[in-house]
Order: sequence, then structure tokens, then C-alpha cells
Amino acid sequence: MQTLYTKASAAVEIADDVEAQIRAGKLAAGEPLPAVRTLAQQLGISPNTVAAAYARLREAGLLVTDGRRGTRVAAPPTHGDVMTAVPAGLIDLTSGNVDSVLLPRPDPAWLAEQGVLAGYDADSDDAGLLAVARRWMDSQRIAAESVGVFSGTLDAIERALRLHARPGARVWVEDPCWPPLLALLASLRLKPAPLRVDAEGCTVPEPDEQAIALVLTARAHNPTGATLSAARLAALSKALRRRPRTLLILDDYWGPLAARPLPELGDLPEHWLYVLSTSKFLGPDLRVAVAGGNAALIEDMRRQQALGPRWVSLLLQRLAAHLWQHAVQDGGLDSARKAYAERRSLLIHALRARDVDVLDAGEGLHLWLPVPDESAIIQALAAKGWAGQAGRPFRLQSPPAIRISVGNLAIDATDRLVDDLASSLRAPRRAWI
Repeated sequence: MQTLYTKASAAVEIADDVEAQIRAGKLAAGEPLPAVRTLAQQLGISPNTVAAAYARLREAGLLVTDGRRGTRVAAPPTHGDVMTAVPAGLIDLTSGNVDSVLLPRPDPAWLAEQGVLAGYDADSDDAGLLAVARRWMDSQRIAAESVGVFSGTLDAIERALRLHARPGARVWVEDPCWPPLLALLASLRLKPAPLRVDAEGCTVPEPDEQAIALVLTARAHNPTGATLSAARLAALSKALRRRPRTLLILDDYWGPLAARPLPELGDLPEHWLYVLSTSKFLGPDLRVAVAGGNAALIEDMRRQQALGPRWVSLLLQRLAAHLWQHAVQDGGLDSARKAYAERRSLLIHALRARDVDVLDAGEGLHLWLPVPDESAIIQALAAKGWAGQAGRPFRLQSPPAIRISVGNLAIDATDRLVDDLASSLRAPRRAWI
């Protein structure tokens, strides 16, 4: 672009004008903007004013600057990398879905007893679900001042970040990271700052680094399976206490399916939030998560929710409480926990028996296998009938790898998968057509 059509002369006015043109579609994604000095000459103003306007737009995630390519309109946030289509005829190792056979089923008699909920005054959290959630948090030694109900993990995280962070702020995330979280940060115009994941979980940021929030996976990290050690969580909490404005968000999505205990949460920083989704142990379609933390934060999140969806369906909340209690009482959670652990353990031992390097750092549905070339391995697996997941959508700075999900891997298919993985990793690298 040689000319940017604007009559603005102040940095804020220029930024507002360019943003309006982007929102209206007059400036398309990838379209180049004039160089700072060029636009300054066109408008008859100081280059510093234009540079300040561009900086505001970069912080808001609307512009990107890339060396010789100059400044361009940023691509809009997308969840395209989050959704993986499995080609027909391939066995799915990518989606991370749970095994539907291991999910609890509602009691028909209980369903028949539920009355019709026809009023708009049902704007509170269900007391039964809150009681179940409280018992769970007490068993995990989570001293939450208040507990609220939200529509899944990302809904709770989004509400907390909207309240706590301004566009352009940095948020520490694990690397590799859960792709939907990266997509959420992009939509909020927040900058992900990667922290490496090792066998003890997320590593501690450097003393001089700053961020407005840190999002941690407590157990069964996706994609590596790592579980936070007590020592690592203590070190992270200590680091955050030196940064009193930083919000700690603990995502414990694996929760009741975890074999490893949650690390002691006794000395957390001032601002923290614990989030437990019911998706993995009750079913993803429930869209119910409970969150605990400081009373002020939970109350602010509730008020924000009341301005949009207003409340989470009471029927869904009651169903979640019913299924949760039922799964505890009849041993369904224990059975699911053992089944997933067995699938993961068998695969790890079989891979190691064939000298395949695998990061076995915990538990959950996923394995993270370092590879020299993601695309080559994924294509080699596809040729053998498997749909694997390239690690690129998960990685910020970490080296290449692939993710294997075991949630629906049949036990009798393990040996075949391991043979195919081993042969794919040993195959000479070549250009694929």
C-alpha cells in the first residue's frame, strides 16, 4: 500500500482510524501499510507520531511488523489450528476425545423427576453442584473463598483474563501449549509468553520477566502428560508472589481421573483461580466447569457472565451434579482412571521396548514424541492407516514432536501402532509428493 487514507494527525486518532478500517474490511489481512516515514510525510506530521500509532495497533494485535516485509494487517484470530479433521479410513489418534463407554449415564428415574424450568429468574448456580464441587475442592485441599459455575474451561479463563488483563499484555503459557488457549489469547489481543515444560511441569520464569497472568495445567498436561511437582508449584508460587499483579490460573481438567495427587496449594500468590471442567470425566457436551478462588474475582466473573449468557443452564448443572455423584458412588471414575492409565502405560512400555524416545512425564490421554520432521512422520503414519497430530499447533519455541492420543486406542491395536510408529521414525527422510 502506497497511501493510507486518513485525515488524522494524532497517534490515538491514527490508531482509531486504522482500526476502524480494519474492522470494516477496508484493510484486509496481510495488506501492507506505508512505512512510518512515508505516512508521516503524507500526513505532514512527525514520524514519532506514526510510530506511536503503529505501536498501539501492534499491542492490540491488529498489526504485525516483520523486518523487510514491513508492517502489515494481522490475520484475524482463528481456531483453525485447533480443529483437526481426521481423513476417512484413518484411525483417530489426534482428537483427544474421551472414550464414551467410560462416561457415566444418567439414571432415567432421576431424569423423570426433573421439573420444567420455564422462568427467567433461574440466574444462580445450582446448590447441589456447588456442594459436590466444594467436597471435591476440600478433598484436594483447595482453599477457595468462593466457587462459581461457568460454561467450560475456556469460558472461565476468558472471563478472568478479561477482568485482569488489557490488550497487549503478556500471559505466560506452557510450551508446548494447548492450542485453544493460544487461540483465546489471540482473540483477546494478549501475547503468549512461552515457558518450557519438563518432567515436573511448567518451568519458572526468569527473575526479570513480567506477565499479567500465568496459565498452568495442574495434571496430565496436554500434550506431554506432565504433572506439576510440589517443588515446581512452590517455586512458581514464590516467583509470582514477587509479582503481586500477576494472576495464576490453575487448569485441573483431568481432576477426578488423575492418579497423582494435586500438589499442596498452601502458599499461593494473591491472585489465583482454580478451574475444573467436567468434560473429561462426565462428557464434553455438558459444557460445565466449576471455578474457585478469591471471592472478589469469582464475584466479578459472575457479574460479567450475567451481562451475557446470564447463567449456565440449571438443568445442565443438576445433570453434572447427578452424574458426578453417581460416578463416585458406583466406581465409574475409578474404572475410567484405570482404563486410561493402562492404555497409556502399555503404549509407553511398548515404545521403549523398540527404543522409541517418548516423554513419559505423567498421565492423561496424550503422549508427546520428539521427531526430526513432523510432516514426514505424520504422512508416514497416514500411509499405514493412522491419523496422528503434528506438534506445530502446540509449539511456540519447543522442538518438533507429534502428539498421540490414547483415549480411544484399543488395547489390541497397541502393538500394531508401535510397530508402525517405530518403522516411520526409522524411515529415511525424503521429500513427499
